[in-house]
Amino acid sequence: MTAKAKGRCKPKPKPKPTPKRRRRLLLVLVVTTPLALLALTAAGGAVYFGSSCDLSSLRPVGQTDSSLVYGENGALIGVLPAVENRTAVARDAISPWMTKATVAIEDRRFYEHGGVDPEGILRAFVADMSAGRIVQGGSTITQELVRNLYLTRDRTIRRKVVEACLAIKLARAWPREKILTAYLNDVYYGNHAYGIQAAAETYFSIPASRLTLEQAALLAGLPQAPSYFDPLHNPSAALVRRDGVLHALRRSGDLSAAEYVAAAGDSSLHLRPSPAYASGEPYFDGFAEDLLQQEYGAATVRAGGLRIYTTIRPRLQRAAVRALSQVLDSRGDPAGAIVSVDPASGAIRAMAAVTPSTPGNEFNLVTNAERQAGSTFKPIVLAAAVADGMNPWATQYLSAPFYDASLDWRVRTYDGAYAGPESVAAATLHSDNTVYARLALDVGADTIAATAQKLGVRTSLQATPSLALGTSAVTPLDMASVYATLAAGGMYSRPLAIRRVVFPGGKSDAAWGSPQRQRAIPDWVAATVTHVLEENMLHGTGVGAHVPGRDDAGKTGTTDDYADAWFCGYTPGLEATVWIGYPRGEVPMLDVHGAAVSGPTLPATAWRLFMGSALEGSSGEAFPDPLSPAEFAPWSGAHAYQAPVVATGPVTSSP
Repeated sequence: MTAKAKGRCKPKPKPKPTPKRRRRLLLVLVVTTPLALLALTAAGGAVYFGSSCDLSSLRPVGQTDSSLVYGENGALIGVLPAVENRTAVARDAISPWMTKATVAIEDRRFYEHGGVDPEGILRAFVADMSAGRIVQGGSTITQELVRNLYLTRDRTIRRKVVEACLAIKLARAWPREKILTAYLNDVYYGNHAYGIQAAAETYFSIPASRLTLEQAALLAGLPQAPSYFDPLHNPSAALVRRDGVLHALRRSGDLSAAEYVAAAGDSSLHLRPSPAYASGEPYFDGFAEDLLQQEYGAATVRAGGLRIYTTIRPRLQRAAVRALSQVLDSRGDPAGAIVSVDPASGAIRAMAAVTPSTPGNEFNLVTNAERQAGSTFKPIVLAAAVADGMNPWATQYLSAPFYDASLDWRVRTYDGAYAGPESVAAATLHSDNTVYARLALDVGADTIAATAQKLGVRTSLQATPSLALGTSAVTPLDMASVYATLAAGGMYSRPLAIRRVVFPGGKSDAAWGSPQRQRAIPDWVAATVTHVLEENMLHGTGVGAHVPGRDDAGKTGTTDDYADAWFCGYTPGLEATVWIGYPRGEVPMLDVHGAAVSGPTLPATAWRLFMGSALEGSSGEAFPDPLSPAEFAPWSGAHAYQAPVVATGPVTSSP
């Protein structure tokens, strides 16, 4: 290059600061300078702000732990969030890797400074000046704790100086380990997880004490930007951040070279999100929460910190969700619900729902969805008639179109087929509406309604003859109670969801776990109804629900226009009720997977899938014989078919 050319090369002038850049620099100076001064003169804040920097005069903002819901086997199955999803734990319940990783990445001079770190402030000051904006924070773990526990989030100089002053005082009053433990129990890790215990459960389904090096490094990196580093939704960014924490651990001397290489070389995050924290069992959790509020009041429940031990069996809960998901597997499908009850105690073993057409639906279809029960109500009518002495195999009614002018009540069968005179048992297998309409008039609407209430229906009923055909609205839990009572030989048990509640102070309330039982109908009546419903599983509308090799009993139900479809059934040791329909209302299910939905179709299939899985590994039980003999009497129903009947005992009737 020539001298002339060199002479023409003038240094490029630096750009003049723009007004916007000046404002940014001023902001950095305004925010960081007072903190730097305060770090050098710790007492200054106390003198200047007086009582605002009096640690003893302040009270922490309300901190609440989530209430934890446990299944019958002691496994965590759900969480009832308080204000935040938080469960505080002691220092020895936190993995040592977590404390080391947090200090290494958040505040590496934590054990050396006095609550405010002058070096950290100056380091952040230089970085911010270089960038022309705030890119680093000089806050220590102690300052963060003070900010979260005691102060508002106002972005004012006064609040920042008071924060630093309080941090200095807290560092003098508390041991470092206490400060660090409090911080770890308070900091936000994303996905509604406040505190390390909730974070460990949320992302890895383990307690904080079992966090490995790699897991701890991942979590320690989240508080800086929980949304951006979210490992569930941005795993690549989370991995980079985790490796940065590992590097900080290596720099601090907490990792050897070999440990660092091995950990950083693992490209998997090993996530195992906890279903309990991610979604839990929303329908059962909500049901349990309602029960708790009724007993203890809303304030106690919302305060959190409860441990709730329930009757749910997680394996059966999973089986219920799986069974429903297999039959309702397309977007736009109707919703489905399953509730399963132990007949011996009333313990709810599963309560689940799927809502393909309304994802995110929080309405409890099991306990709150009041829908017509259709023909699943007929065993209630049968029980009322048998209790009055009617022999279902020896009593006949006419299967033919029915009309009662005084009631303006017209009844037909679904398929338009009629059998003429047929036994009540056979009519149950065919689900013949015309036979049951005639039977209902002889039994009486008031007697039917009273029997339903005794068997377990808690929804109010309208005592009209059409009640026999399931025209009154009931819930799946109502019908589960009814069929569980039949399975228990006529002993009604109040549905039991909670066994025990432990309060934050350790006090335990075990009164929940006592079954409340009473006889609803004689055991021989329940056994007679069960025999008829056993036949239905082998030769009637329930064949699609029958579990091969098992003794089971049950009944289908379908309402007008295919708006609701049911299957209710039981084995000697377990009851289950399935409902399928649209949550938004009684919408006809005329074309679901190419066909109309009725009780013998999807509900029966879901019941068979659930019960087959639920009974897996158990021995086949037979229904026990009643202890008291049957007390059949001549039936004088005005609407009964009076021709002589040859059959006097149980016979198999095919549709």
